[in-house]
Amino acid sequence: MSSSSSVLAISPTLPPPLSAKSSLFLDFDGTLAEIVPKPDDARLAPGMLDALRLAAARVDGRIALLSGRAIEGLVLLVPIPGLAFAGVHGLQRRYPDGRVEAPPPHSGLAAARTELLALVGGQPGLLLEDKGLSIGLHYRNAPEQHARVSEAATALAQRHGLAIQTGKMVIELRTPGADKGDALHAFMAAPPFAGHKPLFIGDDDTDEAAFRAAVLLGGHGIRVGTPAPGSAATYALPDVAAVRRWLVGDA
Repeated sequence: MSSSSSVLAISPTLPPPLSAKSSLFLDFDGTLAEIVPKPDDARLAPGMLDALRLAAARVDGRIALLSGRAIEGLVLLVPIPGLAFAGVHGLQRRYPDGRVEAPPPHSGLAAARTELLALVGGQPGLLLEDKGLSIGLHYRNAPEQHARVSEAATALAQRHGLAIQTGKMVIELRTPGADKGDALHAFMAAPPFAGHKPLFIGDDDTDEAAFRAAVLLGGHGIRVGTPAPGSAATYALPDVAAVRRWLVGDA
C-alpha cells in the first residue's frame, strides 16, 4: 500500500501522550540512540531501555522498531521480548509472534559490494556497513566526500538495478522493495496493532515514508531534531533525551 504524499505543518505543541489506543513505532539511530562515528558503537541512550519497557506496557505491547539496521543486530540492541521489528528500511519484518518476512538479496549487490570496497579503500573516513539486503556507505567522518560518494553510489545503483536510500551522512544501495511506510502499513493490518492509532518517531529522511503512513492511518509522525522543511511529521521532539522523557510521560 502506498503512503499519502501530503505534507502537514509541524505543530509547536508536544506530541499527544501514549494511551491504550496507541500503536507505537520508533526508529533506532538518532531516536533511541545518539548518532556515533561508527554504527557498530551505537547503544540505547541512558534510561531508554526502561523507558521503552514502560511505554510497551502503556500500549499493551503494541510497539515496533522500524530501522535501517538489520533485524539481527536490532534484537541485541533492544532486548525486549515480543517486540516487533522492521529492518533494512522495511525490507525485513519480524512480527510479535516470531514470524519473519524478507525478500532475497538483489543479485546486483555482490558486484556493487566489490566496487564499493574499491571506492572505500585508501579513503580515510569512509565506512561500509553490509546488511545483507543492502550496503550503506557512511561518510559522517569525511563530509567533504559527499559529492563523490553520491555520484559513485548513484552510478552503481543504476548499473546494477539497485535502489538508493539517503540518510544522515550515509547513502545506501539496497534491494528494491518495501520502505518503512510499507512496514508500518503491514504491522497496522495485523494483531496486536490493528484498530489502534499509529505514532511513529524518527529523525531522518529515511523516516518520511513512515510519517506519511502514520498520518494516512489517522495517527501522527514525530520528527526528532530540527524540523525539516516539507516533512510529513506532525509533531517534533528536540533530541533523543526528549524522546525518553516523552516515552515515560515526563515531556
